[in-house]
Amino acid sequence: MYAPERQQEILRLARDGGRVDVLSLAEEFQVTAETIRRDLKALDRAGLVRRVHGGAIPAGRLDFEPDLAEREGTAADEKDRIARAALAELPAEGSVILDAGSTVARLAASLPLESTLTVVTHSLPTAARLADHPGIQLHLIGGRVRQRTRAAVDAWALRAYGEIRADVVFLAANGFSAESGLTTPDLAEAAVKRAAVAAARRVVLLADSAKHGQEHFARFGDLADVDVLITDAGLADDDAAAIERGGTEVVRA
Repeated sequence: MYAPERQQEILRLARDGGRVDVLSLAEEFQVTAETIRRDLKALDRAGLVRRVHGGAIPAGRLDFEPDLAEREGTAADEKDRIARAALAELPAEGSVILDAGSTVARLAASLPLESTLTVVTHSLPTAARLADHPGIQLHLIGGRVRQRTRAAVDAWALRAYGEIRADVVFLAANGFSAESGLTTPDLAEAAVKRAAVAAARRVVLLADSAKHGQEHFARFGDLADVDVLITDAGLADDDAAAIERGGTEVVRA
């Protein structure tokens, strides 16, 4: 089990049980007590647990993550414009990775019928939209499916992305900024996003402007890792200029 997966499970146990202790966690995950202490320290720094003698208790606040239906209905017009603008970043032929995200799913639904691409995704909704597309060779990445996002995560997904090299990844994020980088609430999803970025030659981030400046628990990259950010006109001129100074092209749809 990777550290982000283990930390996410520790957080769940803390919230479910009200407390976790180092020795029991070390036994359950078959790791050393020192490894568990490092996990608890990371969760404590993020404000998600509070360290106590011998273990930790959950912190008062939760990192809110809207479900799929709610995200689909948020900033719908902006997301439609972003998806249409993203069509210009598709290769004429070749391979693309489609991340799990409501704006990326809109891009999938917008792919022209004449498109001839190899598409890889770990998102069940995106795969469903493309399953009948006549020109798409679709590869669905497997793994544990998170109910909130319908995305495959954990070791199977990470291994699969480690075995491919795509032309472009269309990436989603819950928050982005030059200072905090790319963030999302869930550690397991962050690990898969990081693997998808590593599996592509070019990175295109699709994110509406309301996500700029938002910071979530799990960080999965720097904004400088992104070649192109496609967002909406709500992103201020100064913010766009600061992002472009970091080497990322900004397209405001």
